Amino acid sequence: MILTSLTTSRADFARETGWDPKPEGLCRGEVCVPAPGALDGDVVDVKVAAARLGMPLVHDETHGVWSLGPATLGGRALTTAVAADPDLIDFSGNNFKLSSLRGKKIVFVAWSSY
Repeated sequence: MILTSLTTSRADFARETGWDPKPEGLCRGEVCVPAPGALDGDVVDVKVAAARLGMPLVHDETHGVWSLGPATLGGRALTTAVAADPDLIDFSGNNFKLSSLRGKKIVFVAWSSY
């Protein structure tokens, strides 16, 4: 869900996330998660709802938008979009870092026997 504000209407939140904000909490089917402070009338506080549902929430300051990811409930969402910079071995057996290719177009092929 892309937002320009950390508040949204109850209807928009339900349509975009599948979680229906109700007085008893944020509900999806038979599952309701208590979320005190998330609903104020017909307005959803996205930051509170995201915290209760384990939804990743990121802000792009340059463009003034927020992005709300899917609920995890178990907290298994990425906390950052920064990838690891592993030491790799090229065809000649030389070590190199993936970051040395920054700014270049590459095809990355990985294989595993298991």
